[in-house]
Amino acid sequence: QVQLVESGGGLVQAGGSLSLSCAASGGSFSTYNMGWFRQAPGKEREFVAAISWSATVTHYAVPMKGRFTISRDNPKNTLYLQLNSLKPEDTAVYSCAARRGPWTFTIWTPQAYDYWGQGTQVTISS
Repeated sequence: QVQLVESGGGLVQAGGSLSLSCAASGGSFSTYNMGWFRQAPGKEREFVAAISWSATVTHYAVPMKGRFTISRDNPKNTLYLQLNSLKPEDTAVYSCAARRGPWTFTIWTPQAYDYWGQGTQVTISS
């Protein structure tokens, strides 16, 4: 059973930056395609970014492109999300997810993933 644990969330002012991490254990992290999602209160879960198992392919939601960067370190079994130029509307719980199967055109959907972390809270003040 794969376990995913996020860290790095917090409270920052608008325009600031945060670095999120997702530590994986109990599985074959280096073979999983990975994603980040977020969910704000009262809203549906929203795709943020995804990265292929080899880190050769990345995909971003349009509102995050250019501000957020997804990366991974397979020897360390860790996924990262760098958040820059943060806005109040970026406030949400950010969760990482792992997909056992191959890269898919539906990589932006929650249904594409098999394992989920509990999430880390990101709050942006105006």
